[in-house]
Amino acid sequence: MKWTAQCSGSGLLLAMAIAMVGCTSAHYRNSADRAVYGVIQQKTPAVKNMDAAFTIEQTNAIELESFPVITNVVDYLGPDGEAERGARVLRLEDALATAVRHSRSYQSRKEQLYLSALSLTLARHQFTPLFSSSGRGAYNATATETPALSDHFMEDRSVSANGSVGENWLIRDMGRITTAFTADFLRFVSGDPRLATSSQLSAAFVRPLWRDAGFKQDMEHLTQAERSLLYALRDFTQFRKDFSVGIASAYYNVLGNRDAVHNSFLNLQSSHRNADRTRALAQEGRVAGTDLGRQEQQELTAESAWINAVVNYKQSLDNFKIQLGLKVDASVVLDDKELEALQIHHPDLSANNSVQLALASRLNFMTIKDQLEDAERQVKVAESFLKPQVDLVANASLASNPARNFSLPEPSRYAWDAGLNVDPGLDRTSERNSYRAAIIARNQAARTLEEQEDQIQLQVRDSWRTLDQAKRNYEISEIGVRLAERRVEEQGLLAEWGRSKAQDQVDAQNALIDSKNQRTQALVTHTIARLQFWNNMGILYIKDNGQWEEVANAKTK
Repeated sequence: MKWTAQCSGSGLLLAMAIAMVGCTSAHYRNSADRAVYGVIQQKTPAVKNMDAAFTIEQTNAIELESFPVITNVVDYLGPDGEAERGARVLRLEDALATAVRHSRSYQSRKEQLYLSALSLTLARHQFTPLFSSSGRGAYNATATETPALSDHFMEDRSVSANGSVGENWLIRDMGRITTAFTADFLRFVSGDPRLATSSQLSAAFVRPLWRDAGFKQDMEHLTQAERSLLYALRDFTQFRKDFSVGIASAYYNVLGNRDAVHNSFLNLQSSHRNADRTRALAQEGRVAGTDLGRQEQQELTAESAWINAVVNYKQSLDNFKIQLGLKVDASVVLDDKELEALQIHHPDLSANNSVQLALASRLNFMTIKDQLEDAERQVKVAESFLKPQVDLVANASLASNPARNFSLPEPSRYAWDAGLNVDPGLDRTSERNSYRAAIIARNQAARTLEEQEDQIQLQVRDSWRTLDQAKRNYEISEIGVRLAERRVEEQGLLAEWGRSKAQDQVDAQNALIDSKNQRTQALVTHTIARLQFWNNMGILYIKDNGQWEEVANAKTK
């Protein structure tokens, strides 16, 4: 009859580990940040226009106090105009900087890039010496029956412990080295008072000579992680450009809607004047009742259009606040001067030259070309796994002297062996399938490259045509505004002489409002089309605050 009891210090160790978490979590976070920002800074010079001061740290405090305050409100917003008193005015540059700091989508893309870099730090870490350790301690009590006395038991008590420290190092172009040091400890509390220890130091070396020679698969994982971060940097840089163009487009569209409110208000005032004049003439019997009804109907239509324009403007402004990362109830307005300052700057660049420049500058096209190289490299890796496996293996160890109670590994007590591990690979079905799949992936990458080249040509040509169309539309709208103003002026003079028809006055006034709105829209459209044109060619340069630089080497007319 025999029983064994064992108690361990694992509970105490667990409690200590939990207690240490609060002290070490900040260290691990800072360590991850240093590693990530280090690899990003290392690769940033390879990507033109990458944010040199990249960080994912963000403050939730949105400070608007530095922006100017509205003191004079406009009348064309009606009751909503008074609500703007005391609001902060955002210039386009201020809006871009605010969006870069507080936009939710922008922050998410920064965190996505951070995670890509974090993956690379782990891939690099696999090629550094990796240390590990473990230990165990136990108190043992064993009761055994005494041979001379069948009903008498003896209890042997002892304390035991063992521990190990190991290291695993995959060295590029050399092989994998594994080392370990183990030690065992035994102390009898009762009975035999001796203290016994033993230890061993061992090392192993493995180098593939044929299949997976040079650890091609492990090296491929590292190479792909390095290149994937480069692609992520390019994607983020392109996102910054798209983001700035999107913010500018939304900014100008809000101002365009505000200008539409202004034009609608002017139309409403003009409709009131025309209706009042027609009513006066009708009292004198100088105009027919149908003309008066038409003017009064126009008055109601103009008021409805103005109300709708105000609602549309307020909705677009609220949506823009969310796009910037502001609260919907934030009291801000956009600067009307930004719309007044817009001009037509049309690049003097042919469609063919634009395409050639885009193929040399587009970041996503560079990535697709590199991804074809990745696919070709992965075919070679997969092909390597079709070969028989021949590995050079060597082991060596030093042991302690078992005759001694206290002993470290002794050089004289060594053992070693070396040889080859061979696997002819009688079944390579899985490897065959991987190889064939890699070939198909390479062919797909080649077709993707061809298709992307055509898509870029189409995109740039469409962008060039859109820009040219916007320029022509603006020129037409300028002429249309002048013609409409002349028509309104002529109808006003005729109305004073009682010779104007109500329908002609209504048509002239509506044509003026429409032509003004079209001119504003054409100006905004051309500005955004120009930015998108530079962006599609890959030559739009974005500053840290999200503001762009106009392309200096393009001619304008």
